[in-house]
Amino acid sequence: MLEGYHLFTITHRSARLEEIGQLIPDTNTLPTVLKLIKAEMGWEELFWTATCNRIILAWYDPTTTNTQPDITAILQLLQPQKKEDLLQLAQKTQVFHGGDAVRHLFEVTSSMDSLVVGEREIVRQMRASYEKCAEWGLTADHYRLLMKQAIEVSKQVFNETGIGEKALSVVALSYAMLQKKGITPKDHLVLVGAGETNKLLVKFLVKDGFKKVTVFNRTVQKAAALASHFEQGEAYSLNDLNTYTQPFKALVVCTSSVQPIITGDLFIHLTGNSSKEYTVVDLSVPNNVSKEVANKKNVHFIEIEHLKQMAEENLAHREAARQRGMLLLNEKMNLFRQEWHQRQVEKMLHPMIAEIKQVKSHAVENVFAEKINHLDAASKAILLDVLEYMEKKCVAIPVKTMKKIANAKTAPKTVA
Repeated sequence: MLEGYHLFTITHRSARLEEIGQLIPDTNTLPTVLKLIKAEMGWEELFWTATCNRIILAWYDPTTTNTQPDITAILQLLQPQKKEDLLQLAQKTQVFHGGDAVRHLFEVTSSMDSLVVGEREIVRQMRASYEKCAEWGLTADHYRLLMKQAIEVSKQVFNETGIGEKALSVVALSYAMLQKKGITPKDHLVLVGAGETNKLLVKFLVKDGFKKVTVFNRTVQKAAALASHFEQGEAYSLNDLNTYTQPFKALVVCTSSVQPIITGDLFIHLTGNSSKEYTVVDLSVPNNVSKEVANKKNVHFIEIEHLKQMAEENLAHREAARQRGMLLLNEKMNLFRQEWHQRQVEKMLHPMIAEIKQVKSHAVENVFAEKINHLDAASKAILLDVLEYMEKKCVAIPVKTMKKIANAKTAPKTVA
């Protein structure tokens, strides 16, 4: 069956993120370290991936089934200079064997085991990790099959369950709400605050091609750093809000102030008391936008409490999608078992197929060569076509038979 597949993993569930980071070798030495581990452990294949919240070291070794590997020894090969911390870290690993190892890789690649369920970046990371391992000569046919199927499973999970739908982060939701209110890359946005939240928002704005963004912050240098991402970016001190008169369409506020920054009087100044519609997003706790502004008829007000409620609802949606994905994985596990067994059959039959081809070539080129050469061109062509046909049939019969046997062994059993 799939007993040759194994892996161990350390994730955000059992270890701190800085502990996980300590286990990741330097990029320049990583290929050498992984080749050393593969050689020292005597594994046929090795697959490695590392993200900010997990590492996975997987291998193929049919000689050990459910034997517990010496995780500490492997970690010492991975990071020989950190021996003191490795024993404790080894206790934080999860180990999977056989079908459980395969299933875990399917779950990870499909983002069902992610820190943020349904995030799409993990698919790219897994594919890139496999391509690197293949390039370094660490993987072969077993992980080629596994990762090919894992990517296909991931696509199906995302397409059929909706696991990647509905944003979970407050920043992503706030940007989605801005779009819903009709804000486009052609519009002028004003950001008040240059902290981590607005830094994340800027990534969305840059990605979609916003050009005119003005940033206000207590420290002008931080405002300038954010504004520099935009073609028409401008940076000012918070105090400059009192004199700013440029027209804008949306205002996003997020600072550490415990008092409202955008007061009714300031908003009247900023907008020139215009009756045009404005979108105002307040991502601060407590609110930095006064109730007077929030309640204005021409203001579409979006506050963090509403966004948090949306995030909780979306989280429930993704959890339901994850459960549907688990059911889909059950089907895919059975299909992968069949595909894996068929591949093993093909590999076992390769010598026999090569021998059949050699028999035909020997007959044509040696045993019956003289008689064949006496045939006219048309008869010779017909004979060679017949031999080609017979060769394919002789190859196909045992292949089909062995595949039927393999499928019968891996087919799920039904209870009458």
